[in-house]
Amino acid sequence: MGPKLNPYLALAIGVLSVSTSAILVKVSSAPSGVIAFYRLLFSVLFMLPIFLLRYVSELHHITKRDWIFSIVAGVFLAFHFILWFESLNYTSVASSTVLVTLQPLFAFVGTYFFFKEKFTVRAILCGVIAIVGSVIISWGDFKISGSALFGDILALIACALITAYLMFGQTVRKRVSLITYTFVVYSICTITLLAYVLLLEQPLVPYPTSDWVYFVLLALVPTLLGHTLFNWTIKWLSTSTISMAILLEPVGATVLAYYLLDEPILVTQITGGSIIIVALCFFLLEGKTSKSNLKLKNEH
Repeated sequence: MGPKLNPYLALAIGVLSVSTSAILVKVSSAPSGVIAFYRLLFSVLFMLPIFLLRYVSELHHITKRDWIFSIVAGVFLAFHFILWFESLNYTSVASSTVLVTLQPLFAFVGTYFFFKEKFTVRAILCGVIAIVGSVIISWGDFKISGSALFGDILALIACALITAYLMFGQTVRKRVSLITYTFVVYSICTITLLAYVLLLEQPLVPYPTSDWVYFVLLALVPTLLGHTLFNWTIKWLSTSTISMAILLEPVGATVLAYYLLDEPILVTQITGGSIIIVALCFFLLEGKTSKSNLKLKNEH
């Protein structure tokens, strides 16, 4: 039985939602760890009533292996947020989001070695072209300086961590319901972030009212809507396909940064964004064609 919602439409909504994340983090005055902690804490609190009413019994059916994978995914997600939010203190929204969304570099390798997923030459070529487009977006924005380079490195590590989070989640999500899996992973992520904040002795209060609004928005839009949709699509689409779609995040983030943060949009960013969209369309079409051909081959 197929999904009630088209997975590709859900993926598009998810990408649009997560595009708001960098903007909300950039305008907050709280430390990176604190922003990440409250983002996940509010997400878990918003999910708690639904989880307790309908899904709590599913915890008894989660295997030891799935618990281990969920814990690893939650920890990876926590440090993805910490490093990415921190990178925004050193580099621009465009540069940071571009580097964080270079996931195909990691996803292509990871899914090949761990899940034996095969790719056609055309699919790999589309991935390479999309990555080139991502680099072009930020070409005019990269600053060869100590602080900007440090921020770029943090964003790149955050990219590897979110890919690992999706890969570990892919194995669990196929056996566990969306709500239960998401609640468990987000809870583990919240606990990890709390430990990090306390270890660094970062204050949990007080913060201005605007920051609390940003914390709630981060929980509702990019997390509960965006990342939850990604978790849902994992059941129907591969990690590499999701990672390719997330390459559109820099486009949305750059446009939002232009209107909300007065960050200029460069010709290189427009060019790169166009290349990403075209490459992504061909990649998704190639994936659909490959699956259709495989199905016809099996039938015959």
